Amino acid sequence: MKEKYGVMVCGHGSRDEDAVEEFRVFAKGLKEQLRQYEIDWGFLEFATPVIKSGLDALRDKGIRKIMAVPVMLFAAGHAKNDIPSVLNAYQAQNPELSISYARELGIDLKLIRAAGERVKEAIKQAEGNISLEETLLLVVGRGASDPDANSNVSKVTRMLWEGLGLGWAETAYSGVTFPLVEPGLEHAARLGYKRIIVFPYFLFSGILVKRIYHYTDVVAARHPEIQFIKASYLNDHPLVLETFADRVEEIKNGVNNMNCQLCKYREQFLGFENEVGLPQESHHHHVEGIGTGHSHSHDHVHSHDHDHTHDHGHHPYPHADHPLGPKTLEQESSQQGNH
Repeated sequence: MKEKYGVMVCGHGSRDEDAVEEFRVFAKGLKEQLRQYEIDWGFLEFATPVIKSGLDALRDKGIRKIMAVPVMLFAAGHAKNDIPSVLNAYQAQNPELSISYARELGIDLKLIRAAGERVKEAIKQAEGNISLEETLLLVVGRGASDPDANSNVSKVTRMLWEGLGLGWAETAYSGVTFPLVEPGLEHAARLGYKRIIVFPYFLFSGILVKRIYHYTDVVAARHPEIQFIKASYLNDHPLVLETFADRVEEIKNGVNNMNCQLCKYREQFLGFENEVGLPQESHHHHVEGIGTGHSHSHDHVHSHDHDHTHDHGHHPYPHADHPLGPKTLEQESSQQGNH
């Protein structure tokens, strides 16, 4: 009898209900893409079901070989530590199972094509006759305390810039690292281009994407001479679903390698030397499955959208006080509190 495989779709989770619903639509699209497997899903933090619930569902269906795939663009702490910790703990409690872990979606030409289509859609819908050479692209990544993941966003920026033939391109981040969106856009606005396209290199909506669009409006109001365009994030683009399916097949074919050559936990990375050999553990127990929207009490200033400096238990980010980084958000929060 042929052994059945199951696919566990591991999401980050969000306090934003729109993001959670988009993930569910994405997971259903994967069911169509991967009909030969049993599929379930779960979230690392905030939203339900949690990853353990999805693993339980697969186990209860008689699945003994589970291929777990992180629905994450780049491998930072969540993909390298938090999700593997959850999977390893579950494996230890269920020794009859075999759980294999896929690499992140990563730098992939299918994703670059999907991103290019999102940017081209934004250009097509823009008003006016502004040339590509007079257009600047700002790619906004999530931002992490892992320079390997952050540098990948810059690589995406360059590939889109060169592939589309735009006049200029810059990279910014939504949290943790620098430059954040507002200072990144202010810098871009001084470069003399007539149009700036802001493209969140994100899979789903959420608090961070909405913040990116908010700061686009803030900076656009200061620079009426420039046309600011908001491009859509990746979402369930068919090429994104294809890339996810590729990661599953990599496990089946035995070529599933996460990039560890530039991993700050394994090699001495400039500025992060004291993080080599840190234990692999999850720091998300306190926000696992607590719910979306206003159904929980974590509404303090730092919140849990990863723009804070203490990173809820992770090793502290060495550049947390950078003037173009998270300090700018803390300053704004204090100013709002004074009004």
